[in-house]
Amino acid sequence: MWNEKRITLASSSPRRKALLEEIGLSFDICHSNIDENIKNGEVPEKHCLRLAEEKAKEAAKNVKSGWILGADTIVLIDNRILGKPSGIKEARDMLNLLRGRHHKVVTAFCLLNASTGKNIKRVVESMVKIKNLSDKEIEDYLSTGEPLDKAGAYAAQGIGNFMIEKIEGSYTNVVGLPMEELKQVLEEIGIIN
Repeated sequence: MWNEKRITLASSSPRRKALLEEIGLSFDICHSNIDENIKNGEVPEKHCLRLAEEKAKEAAKNVKSGWILGADTIVLIDNRILGKPSGIKEARDMLNLLRGRHHKVVTAFCLLNASTGKNIKRVVESMVKIKNLSDKEIEDYLSTGEPLDKAGAYAAQGIGNFMIEKIEGSYTNVVGLPMEELKQVLEEIGIIN
């Protein structure tokens, strides 16, 4: 039975699912399939926010009430978005670009009320410093397969945590959902207390 306090996650991300489960939130999942290409002249933060909102709106076509949570995470370095690598070569190139440097992780989320169309959007940024990885560390990590479906070719919550030297800001933001900010919004709309 749908109600206004119900949450639907518009994502197939196991990381986002796990983060919501960790706070004991009851939710449904409705995958959304949208075009995630950057538009001409679109700055990275706006791109991320647009995708989060589009994911929620896409899921709203199948969900008639309650709140829908759409989110998008990007890795940003040298004003360039690093998405999910297309293969080993691109993953290797990304890890070589990131090693020994700081980069920004941006996650945007949109909570959309399926009944009223009201939405609440937030963008959260964290800075991450990757240690100066050796070529062997990069090749060993690539051999795990983990980098292939992760923005920026690494997972902070997975095997890739060995390469993180420092995080400034929200750790869960780097994983894919800024839980402190999300919990605050969920409290404001009465989903959690």
